Amino acid sequence: MRVVLKDWQLYSLIIIPIVYLIIFKYVPMFGNIIAFRRFIPGGNIIGEEWVGFHYFKMFLSDPTFYNVFANTLILALLLLIITFPAPIIFALLLNEVKTRLFKRFVQTASYLPHFFSVVVVAGMVFELVALNGPINGLLSFLGLEKVNFIQMPEWFRTIFVSVDLWQGLGWGAILYLAALTGINEELYEAARIDGANRWKQTIHITIPGILPTIVVLLILNIGNFLQIGFEKVLLLYNPLTYETADIIATYVYRVGLESGSFSYGTAIGLFESIIGLILVFGANYLSRRITDNSLW
Repeated sequence: MRVVLKDWQLYSLIIIPIVYLIIFKYVPMFGNIIAFRRFIPGGNIIGEEWVGFHYFKMFLSDPTFYNVFANTLILALLLLIITFPAPIIFALLLNEVKTRLFKRFVQTASYLPHFFSVVVVAGMVFELVALNGPINGLLSFLGLEKVNFIQMPEWFRTIFVSVDLWQGLGWGAILYLAALTGINEELYEAARIDGANRWKQTIHITIPGILPTIVVLLILNIGNFLQIGFEKVLLLYNPLTYETADIIATYVYRVGLESGSFSYGTAIGLFESIIGLILVFGANYLSRRITDNSLW
């Protein structure tokens, strides 16, 4: 307590984040109770009657849910396999650039897409893949048939992952670049004296140096494994691409808000959160056993 009073100015900075977490993260958790109660809009705020696991049984017996769940898993795996290691590779490559002006230019150019609104990004995608857009213009120039990308289910995942990679590459590399600055330069000097080339220095010094950062971010990514960008999917998909584009978040939005089945939508959302919690604990346990690095 004495330490808190001594540095109260510093501790006061966490008041707003704590209030934010309480109001927007913890208080809404009370609403999960309607996943176990029959909720009628305009009625009791905690539902009219207790129904137990009725809504959980409903979505577990719904074939549409399994298609949505499969789409979510596939997209999440693609994002984890492609977009998670990409910033690491980009940071390692950028770390090798010695021309400071060029390095700053590349960093700035790669950061900018992160600050674009999702609505703006979706609009750019629609313009690029439109029948009269530049991509189809290039296909016509090469003598190929035009492709209606945005209405073809088989192209949705490619478009979504590509956009996510473009938008998050530079921003995702920031933490790795910061971790790279913390590696002792004397280690590189000793490695050069021993005859290690740049590749061996990267393998034996650079990657182990940023491994704790990689592990922490991997665990956090696995925790959000099923929570794919809802807004981006909502803006990019359409009824013609539901087959591959419809994910848990958009399904919850349709059945919960558009159809008014709030209890049903809450049950699905709670199920998704429980899976995420299990994945966090599992990833943290495996990381601690394998690499000795973990969140706790």
